[in-house]
Amino acid sequence: MTPTLHVLTGPTAVGKTELALRWAEANNAEIVSCDALLFYRGMDIGTAKPTEAERARVPHHLIDLCDVRERMDVTYYVTKARAAVADITARGRRVLVAGGSGFYLKAFFAPVADEVAVSAELRAEINARLEREGVAALVAELRGLNPAGLGALDTDNPRRVTRALERCLASGRTLAELAAEFARQAPPFVGWQVRCTRLDRDREELERRITARVEAMLAAGLVAEVERLRGAGLEENPSAARAIGYRETLAMLDGTLPQAELAAAIIQNTRGLVRKQRTWFRTQLPEHRVVAAADAEVATLFG
Repeated sequence: MTPTLHVLTGPTAVGKTELALRWAEANNAEIVSCDALLFYRGMDIGTAKPTEAERARVPHHLIDLCDVRERMDVTYYVTKARAAVADITARGRRVLVAGGSGFYLKAFFAPVADEVAVSAELRAEINARLEREGVAALVAELRGLNPAGLGALDTDNPRRVTRALERCLASGRTLAELAAEFARQAPPFVGWQVRCTRLDRDREELERRITARVEAMLAAGLVAEVERLRGAGLEENPSAARAIGYRETLAMLDGTLPQAELAAAIIQNTRGLVRKQRTWFRTQLPEHRVVAAADAEVATLFG
């Protein structure tokens, strides 16, 4: 019998957490997180991380994996996810993947990382050059290494440019050659049937939930959490420091955002994130089921 992974996704604040808990309880399942910010210890309030009580109801995996200063990458995530899935199924339990972070979510459907090894020294050298010379100089070098062109590379995105240059220099191959090799890779969960359900709500209802969520986070002590994380090195990890809720609070603490405007800024940016998430779900997810969160029932969640 083909083993099955159940995947529950949807935009921020749609209501994934409680429904995932209820489905897992009813189906002898454990939850594998697919949320890029739940990896970090201490990022609790601003990420709406499942509480200790919720994690006591159902075992969760891939939460609190690393220090806030450490950078997470999809290769490490895939390794940990495959180990978690193997552990859960070996104990005779089902797997429920829950979260809305597209890049990590895609790992359950398709290849997401090539096998090019980039040394810490090379990465540090290119990052230093980015600071010293700017992104245009790195793009110029990439064009020299790729006479046939850079394809769909976003040359205005410094992170994507540096990663592309790292991979070209480390492998000695062009982006086109690397892309062709990547396309031949098997997905991390080849051999598994993946059943995916996406939760959604109408725009006005979701916006009300976003507002309530942000207000609850601030009341629960988001500002104090960010102050504590700043002391622990939050800003050494740009991915974490730029996360919605954290970047606005850092700006407020720095005096560049008035405290009275903090909630509104987080709400506005969360709405923008939801728009991007919905576009990604529609264009990047394979065929999947869409369920109105307000009407979702555990017994029929996956059809």
